[in-house]
Amino acid sequence: MNKQEFLDRLRQALSGLPQEDIDERLSFYGEMIDDRVEDGLTEQEATAEIGSAEDVAAQIVADTPLTKIVRERVRPKRRLRVWEIVLLALGSPIWLSLLIAAFAVGLSVYVVIWAVIVSLWAVDVSLIVSALGGVTVGVLQLSRGEPGLALVGAGIVLAGLSIFLFFGCKAATRGAAILTKKLAKGIKALFLRKENAA
Repeated sequence: MNKQEFLDRLRQALSGLPQEDIDERLSFYGEMIDDRVEDGLTEQEATAEIGSAEDVAAQIVADTPLTKIVRERVRPKRRLRVWEIVLLALGSPIWLSLLIAAFAVGLSVYVVIWAVIVSLWAVDVSLIVSALGGVTVGVLQLSRGEPGLALVGAGIVLAGLSIFLFFGCKAATRGAAILTKKLAKGIKALFLRKENAA
């Protein structure tokens, strides 16, 4: 594909972003293609080196803060008429409370997921501390001639459990981080899809 086709596809894929961001990116990639053409490549080779416009757009959208996309999408394209303002004001007790409730439920589910992960890490740390304490006290008791073998055994068992739990906590944390990224991507995609449909 030539430079103009690449830039047209990129413009279409970025249509939900603020216009100044789109213009900035198009200018950047246009200059990049021009620089490569000056170095002796054809436009087709230069665009092939950059990658597909869809992949470039996906990376740009991933790097764009969600607040910027939401701000662009929420900004009205025209002035509201008086009757629209009146309807919004009269309906606000219903739609505003539903919106707040939906946001609160989503936020609380997200917080609960991270609270469970923090709790798992706390349990793992307590197992490690208990294992160290059990082995230390058991060895001290054995060195004095008192019974302490059970404490040493319990400490070793707790150490083993803490190792298993560590890998579980690590996997759960990674999963929650991936979920967070996917949620942010999904929300961005919703706003961009609405913009493309409009």
